[in-house]
Amino acid sequence: MHGAELTPFDAAAVLIVLAAALAYLNHRFIRLPPSIGLTVMGAIASLVVVGVDRLLPASQLGEQVVGFLAGIDFHTTLMDGMLSFLLFAGALHVDWGDMRRGRLPILVLSTIGVLLSTVLVGGGFYLLSSAIGFDLPLLWCMVFGALISPTDPVAVMSVLGRVTVSPTLKATVAGESLFNDGVGVVVFAILLAAAVGSEPFSVGNAASLFLLEAGGGVLLGLTIGWIAFRAMRSIDEYKTEVLISLAVVMGGYALARWLHVSGPVAMAVAGLLIGNHGVAHAMSDVTRDYLIKFWSLIDEILNAILFLLIGLEVVLIPADPQLALLGLLAIPFVIAVRAVAVLAPLRAMRPWLDLGPLAPPTLIWGGLRGGISIALALSLPEGPARSIVLGVTYAIVLFSVIGQGGTIERVLRRVQRRHPSALDE
Repeated sequence: MHGAELTPFDAAAVLIVLAAALAYLNHRFIRLPPSIGLTVMGAIASLVVVGVDRLLPASQLGEQVVGFLAGIDFHTTLMDGMLSFLLFAGALHVDWGDMRRGRLPILVLSTIGVLLSTVLVGGGFYLLSSAIGFDLPLLWCMVFGALISPTDPVAVMSVLGRVTVSPTLKATVAGESLFNDGVGVVVFAILLAAAVGSEPFSVGNAASLFLLEAGGGVLLGLTIGWIAFRAMRSIDEYKTEVLISLAVVMGGYALARWLHVSGPVAMAVAGLLIGNHGVAHAMSDVTRDYLIKFWSLIDEILNAILFLLIGLEVVLIPADPQLALLGLLAIPFVIAVRAVAVLAPLRAMRPWLDLGPLAPPTLIWGGLRGGISIALALSLPEGPARSIVLGVTYAIVLFSVIGQGGTIERVLRRVQRRHPSALDE
């Protein structure tokens, strides 16, 4: 760039070129699932940069890469840009009939499950970090619990495309991931405000804010989805109808921020409405084909960029053996808490709905953490807590995408061999 300032277009161009090149190499030679392949190669590229920087300090390569990533602002890029497109595109492909059959576990897991996980992770992380020698206040540990508890819809959707489970279970996993990130973001914002001292924390105040943001997101999603549905039903012109769907995503997410309601929840609800009611009753076959293919392409491109960014973010993690140990210990602990937060509600709901033997491993091992957790960690204010939380979050996300995402098929096949009739349930 000859010393020129990196523009948003420059940053986007670099990421697209990198994503295209690495996706080609992965598809042509390595043949890992795209999300895992891009994350692995992004992480390896980052480690190479760190290694070169250590061997040749005068190169300043690491400093340049860190400056590039800081210029992108992962949190803003994902939370205020990519997330609205990814959630809407994911929700378009979820069948409402299957999701309605799994509505009880979706509701419980995306609310009570997230809150239970936040408390358990926060309390356990406080004890774990104290034992290793980190002086992290309990409230900051709860903030970590809130940002790591939601499963990432982007990561989960990429896994669902590669496994064979019953339609109801698949819709339950997708529905939970679509809504629990919105719930998690709201809980995170409430706890962070209390941790930094900007707002006093009380259960009543937290509950009212939660209902306002989450409930407001549902109402906004229904409203903009219904308006888009009526507009699409009144015409038959695929270019305009695709443009309307784009307006729902961009305009709806911006409106949610202005109204201080949950944008992620609004996008999930609007996507469900248009992907089911809209596709069935408001579109011709031509429009339906164009709209689904358009959003599938948007989904694939943004997925590639997101998982590449997750891999590249390793250069921002401080090299601290103590922090690395905490991250390694936190991985099995967070998975164990996820198991508790899933198994307890499933057992309680068994008299009303039994999702079968594939449900626990799918929801536990397939409940991946991804870009949303990293974005929330990067949004924390500068201070000692930020570096600890960011390092541990990155370790968990990296293992989740590569370790869990890369083995979920084998895990489910093993369960299916033990329960041959599981797919019919």
